[in-house]
Amino acid sequence: MRKWECVLSPDEGEPVGIELAGGRGPFVIVCEHASATLPRSMGDMGLSEEALRSHIAWDPGALAVARLLSQQFDSPLVFQKFSRLVYDCNRPPESSAAMPMKSEIYTVPANENVDGAERLARTRALYRPFHSAVSTLIDERTGAGLATSLITVHSFTPVYFGKPRAVEVGILHDADARFADDILSAAASGNRHDVRRNEPYGPADGVTHSLILHGISRGIPNVMIEVRNDLIADQTGQGVMAGYLSELIAAAIGQQDKNNKTFVNVRSHQN
Repeated sequence: MRKWECVLSPDEGEPVGIELAGGRGPFVIVCEHASATLPRSMGDMGLSEEALRSHIAWDPGALAVARLLSQQFDSPLVFQKFSRLVYDCNRPPESSAAMPMKSEIYTVPANENVDGAERLARTRALYRPFHSAVSTLIDERTGAGLATSLITVHSFTPVYFGKPRAVEVGILHDADARFADDILSAAASGNRHDVRRNEPYGPADGVTHSLILHGISRGIPNVMIEVRNDLIADQTGQGVMAGYLSELIAAAIGQQDKNNKTFVNVRSHQN
């Protein structure tokens, strides 16, 4: 048996983590790049220890911030327990970025000659369980009449291909900008952080897969939050940033309620 035919061993546990599943708050919070852990079957993927600790393997600090937001809003959290180098759960199976052959300056040897069978094995092991868990949770909540919006939480490196990034917080959206608009409006009332729309990535970069799959497809408000990872490198920074984001999100909730648009189906505006 080739190593990838069993991507995860039973004793490695489930690929997806769920916390506060019964939370009654208004969100489902998702963290697709929560972990740098590699399945044993993948070895080191041909990468150095430095590369495996870097942002190419995961989003440093993102899970900690997502957890704090989950607790603050009594809302469920769904997170991926294995590295995005094996499968990036914010990309569809047909995307080359789902199993990247190169990430920034690093070549990923284990992803250079992935055939169709291996792609399918990784998709079945990581992508499908993760998104099935998100879908089930959202459908259960909306079926029970719970107000539900989607928030995905990510982090990004302060220097990319040698160029510094000034932006500190990115508020990303695809076709449905309702939630992002309200968060950006709240951020504009102060100057604590450099907050920008669809930076340092946007829909053209293929980063809105989860928003489309779980938010736009259901017509529920959705937003992707990107935080520069030097700001959330330790517990203190994570707490400060989670507090700041909580303020923006709470203000956005108030605006949604005021405009009575939490359950407006975005598709009705596109027809």
